Amino acid sequence: MKETFYVTTPIYYVNDIPHIGHAYTTIAADVLARYHRARGREVYFLTGTDEHGQKVERAAQERGISPKDHCDELVTRFQQLWEKLDIKLSYFIRTTDPEHELVVQKAMQMLHDQDLIKKKTYQGWYSTSSERFWMEKDLKDGKDPETGLPVEWISETNYFFLMSRYQQKLKDHLHENPHFIRPKSRYNEILGFLDRELDDLCISRPKSRLAWGIELPFDHEYVTYVWFDALLNYLSAIGYLKEDQSLFTYWPANFHLIGKDILTTHSVYWITMLFALNVPPPQCIFAHGWWTIEGRKMSKSLKNVVDPHLLIDSYGADAVRYFLLREVPFGNDGDFSHAAFIGRVNADLANDLGNALNRSVALTGRNFDGLVPTPRTEEDDQDRLLKNHAAGLLTQIGLNLGETIYTPESPGKESLNFSVALENIWSFIRFINKYIDTQAPWQLAKEGNKDRLATVLYNCLEALRVAAVYLAPFMPNKALQIIRILGLSPTFADQQQIIASELQFDTIKSWGHLPPGSKLISDEILFPRVEPEMVQNILSQILAIAENEEMAVNIFREIFPRYKITKAQTWVRKILGTDSFLTTPTPTPEKSRSKPDKKAGPPAPDSEVDYNTFARLDLRVAEVLEAERVKNSEKLIRLKVDIGSETRQIVAGIGKSFAPTDLISKKIVIVANLKPVKLMGLKSKGMLLAAGDEDDDVQLCLVSKNTKTGLRIK
Repeated sequence: MKETFYVTTPIYYVNDIPHIGHAYTTIAADVLARYHRARGREVYFLTGTDEHGQKVERAAQERGISPKDHCDELVTRFQQLWEKLDIKLSYFIRTTDPEHELVVQKAMQMLHDQDLIKKKTYQGWYSTSSERFWMEKDLKDGKDPETGLPVEWISETNYFFLMSRYQQKLKDHLHENPHFIRPKSRYNEILGFLDRELDDLCISRPKSRLAWGIELPFDHEYVTYVWFDALLNYLSAIGYLKEDQSLFTYWPANFHLIGKDILTTHSVYWITMLFALNVPPPQCIFAHGWWTIEGRKMSKSLKNVVDPHLLIDSYGADAVRYFLLREVPFGNDGDFSHAAFIGRVNADLANDLGNALNRSVALTGRNFDGLVPTPRTEEDDQDRLLKNHAAGLLTQIGLNLGETIYTPESPGKESLNFSVALENIWSFIRFINKYIDTQAPWQLAKEGNKDRLATVLYNCLEALRVAAVYLAPFMPNKALQIIRILGLSPTFADQQQIIASELQFDTIKSWGHLPPGSKLISDEILFPRVEPEMVQNILSQILAIAENEEMAVNIFREIFPRYKITKAQTWVRKILGTDSFLTTPTPTPEKSRSKPDKKAGPPAPDSEVDYNTFARLDLRVAEVLEAERVKNSEKLIRLKVDIGSETRQIVAGIGKSFAPTDLISKKIVIVANLKPVKLMGLKSKGMLLAAGDEDDDVQLCLVSKNTKTGLRIK
């Protein structure tokens, strides 16, 4: 029988509008589920919606429909978002499912029969917004300390779960299992919470005040309180108390992933409930942090709630998945900014990953007709380093993706750290680029060393296949795209078509899975560089909060720092649909005509030259083989270009308009007979043809990729 792995998210409150906080938890769970499926385990991945309670009932009443109809409409917001984010669930549970309601009633009857549920009279300050009672000392300015909304004094009789009986057992469990609650700060928080006397837990509401809930099996005048109902979803989804116990083999869950705001609920209420039901607790509860937006808490009033749908539509689902898990350590609070998002996409995805793939595929296309070459030489030290780096990743990534919660070798290690796992993968991707640079396949081609060239390019392509396997849990669609670019036709290993056979971890146990002779696909762009025209909808929302044009321009330039003020101002006006926000550019005074302008530009367009003058220019079609930024320069990019008869170096001031990866394999036009010059100590032999008024708005003169390299333009 295969090893099992069970991961859950909280069930989300159905009245909520899904935001990046919901997406964050669910993406993390999906990555874990995909990783452990790819390792060959039987995985059960659960999420869903919490649909009972007073707020749902009141919202439905205001709409004039039944609570169930209200929930049926709202639940689709979560289901559609998970589909858009490529979340592959085992089950989506709703607390209005009849099977779940039956489990809740059976469990309550069991506890009642054991005298673990008692009826008591209780009075206190009740908050409808958080659906709980508060003590006087906990109120903040007489209001709910969590929501800031009004409370009301209520005195009523309810049923209580005798949670206090299990306080010592819970403390003992925590001391015996120091990795039960992660990260360590949350573990300490719960230990501190248990230092004071634990109260019993109110688990009912009278129908006279709340009718929308699961009726108590032993008193038909009451319904179950939402938390007792909701928490049992983790058991009801896998067949708890059913005759068929085949799914219950997944328990105990490996990970409950939750936000830190519901830590007490899961670490105290839920675990004591499990003790009372004689069910073992989950292996680990991991409480992650919150996301702020540009340093501020998400708030509708501040107009800064980030719509996940807009992010996906603008950047793609895989980029969203990557950023949320890469930006901050899992467990810490994180700050979302579009500047950071675009920076990650352009640097990590378009430049690092895209550059490695583009160069390898382009060089193979040029030298081996786009077919994966057969390695022809014995491996050298650099080849061995590349292979060893690939093989060593599995252990590193596994330790950060729940392979073990506790190891004697690393007793204090966090068991989940997605950002570290991604950094491990990115160190490998950067090593692939380094391998390309040190092996210089373009030079091998120039020297006619086809045997070594074949070995180097095969290693590059195989390394990219290995990288795709490691990336697949995080970016499943882009991983499949890499596999297709490398000439493989993905087939799926399970009935749900979740894991392609080429992306299972078995394929990286040995080097050389990529078959020589596979036909590469060279016209797919993995991650296009993000430019303002691609994200105008997002920019319109971001800039709308600005009080004046100057502020809007500053916001724009934080996101796109390479744009100068005048160009940023043009974009701001275009996006906001106005000719003037508040300010206008201060006109530059005309220079005195009494002195010559030492920085005078080219002749005016109406100046004429004769044909003989023009014919002296040697304009050639060149193909970009390499591109990299010049150290300590914002503008300069060093290019290696093939002009047919030779390969030469050109240094061009286009770095504010292009990333190096944007240029690989492009067919450009150069002035081939320009006198060589030195720029920042680098010899430049030629000049690119380009147009643009500013350094950050340059357009290259490009020709069709089918145009012959070295062709002279006449």
